[in-house]
Amino acid sequence: MWLIAYYVVFMIIGDLATYLIGLVVEREFGTAASLWVFIALYFLSLWIAWILAVRVTEPRHRSDPVVTIGHGSASVD
Repeated sequence: MWLIAYYVVFMIIGDLATYLIGLVVEREFGTAASLWVFIALYFLSLWIAWILAVRVTEPRHRSDPVVTIGHGSASVD
């Protein structure tokens, strides 16, 4: 659940950045260049949003062992 929520947030941020960069390119170089830049940046932002969402929601690893006690015996995980 959190993975998808973070992905949507990062995706919206990337979409906004892609749109603004596309606008600047369109005003400077025309619509044909803007289309290529927008498409490339759009898919790049989707990929980066997924990587960031996975890293943010990745479980933290513990360096110390966890001791669990159950059924009269202790075990180290």
